[in-house]
Amino acid sequence: MTTDTVTDVFEEHRPVLLGVAYRMLGRVADAEDVVQEAWLRWSAADRSEVREPRGYLVRVTTRLAIDRLRQVKARGETYVGPWLPEPYVTDFGDTVPDTAERAVLADTVSLAVLVVLESLSPLERAVFVLREAFGYPYTEIAAMLERGEPAVRQLAGRARKHVEERRPRYEVDPVQRRDLTERFLAAAGGGDLEGLMSLLAPDVRLVGDSGGKSKAPLRVLETADKVGRFLHGAAQKGAVPDLSFRFLELNGGPALLVLSGDKPDSVFQLDVLDGRIQSVYIIRNPDKLRSLASV
Repeated sequence: MTTDTVTDVFEEHRPVLLGVAYRMLGRVADAEDVVQEAWLRWSAADRSEVREPRGYLVRVTTRLAIDRLRQVKARGETYVGPWLPEPYVTDFGDTVPDTAERAVLADTVSLAVLVVLESLSPLERAVFVLREAFGYPYTEIAAMLERGEPAVRQLAGRARKHVEERRPRYEVDPVQRRDLTERFLAAAGGGDLEGLMSLLAPDVRLVGDSGGKSKAPLRVLETADKVGRFLHGAAQKGAVPDLSFRFLELNGGPALLVLSGDKPDSVFQLDVLDGRIQSVYIIRNPDKLRSLASV
């Protein structure tokens, strides 16, 4: 391959590699670092030994992500308050024409699922991502991870059961989620507590991620009364200068980006079921919002 061809092949597969790395790590910066390291491995590889570039690149990226995940877990990092993944801009565009496949990709990158994936071992997480998000057969996953196929199937079954037991139920319909997000914004911004409460499920949860670097609840809030009153009170505490709002697709669904001037202030995303809001996610850690400054 020429240098240009080597680059073109890598760039062709970059979105898939970033998707694998982000689902493994839940952090955009770490995922980009892993993909950059995969590029260095690819550019230095003996091309005569690479029979299938995509498989080679996914294998390298997965192994690098496993190593990075093990390092994070080994450091035993403490985090102030609830943890949520870093927001990830998703736009599958024309690359995923099948509606069912699009729904699977959106689900496996959702905030709710990524929070559950944090509790898996690195190998369980890798198998889950490769199998559930990208549909790799067990034989290929086994080869990528240098494990026997029976062991990989066992890892997959354990991971799938764990995720199914712990993730909250929600609708993936983007139209319904966008509609409820707009109504949520109107009610909260307009000080309409009654209207806001009517949108919330009785057992709604609010998860705020600030990392201790901005204002957000340091515990998960539960029940419509507590969540509704918190949101109503927060909206009444004074306007942020030059406040503006933008809708965009994050983590496979509609989200609300709040800007102060041209600087990201927070991200709101909702999980919806049966026409009611089941979960409210608020990300206010400035470190996690940097990648949205140029969106």
